[in-house]
Amino acid sequence: MAELEVAGIKFRGGKIFLVLTALTTAGGALWGGFEFYKDYLTMKEQIQEYVAPDLTGFDKELALTKEEMNSKTDLIQTEVEMIMQEMEMIMSEIRLVSDVANELKNDLRQDVRRVEKIVNDVEQLVKEDSRETNQELRQTTKDIQDDMARLTDKLESAMTELEEKVEKRIKLALENPLSQM
Repeated sequence: MAELEVAGIKFRGGKIFLVLTALTTAGGALWGGFEFYKDYLTMKEQIQEYVAPDLTGFDKELALTKEEMNSKTDLIQTEVEMIMQEMEMIMSEIRLVSDVANELKNDLRQDVRRVEKIVNDVEQLVKEDSRETNQELRQTTKDIQDDMARLTDKLESAMTELEEKVEKRIKLALENPLSQM
């Protein structure tokens, strides 16, 4: 097997492999550190050399945009206020129409109740008048029938009386001696 002696220490087989691995790892770490430091220095130099770009054009455009936004915002606010005023007017008109509709509904309801009461009263009066008229008609019919019966009786009695008088006169006339001539 291979042996390696470094600073009085002897290394054999697997230990050589471990030492080589440790040395390459340390070398890689040192190289990564140096690269990092080099990038750091480059970045530091770039940062120190950095000059801010001229943004005055953007600032002007931003100012113009802000002015336009403000003017449009004012216009929009004015329009929103006008719309809100119109909405308030519409709402007040709706409330007014609603109040009028409710008042009309209540008036109509009262009128309907009044008409119903009048109709009921008229129906009552018609029924009462009809009853009274029927009673009067029955009474009048009965009175007429009674009067007819009395008149018929009187007429019969008068006829009978007249017949008797006529018979008496005829008898007297027949019995009269002068009538035979």
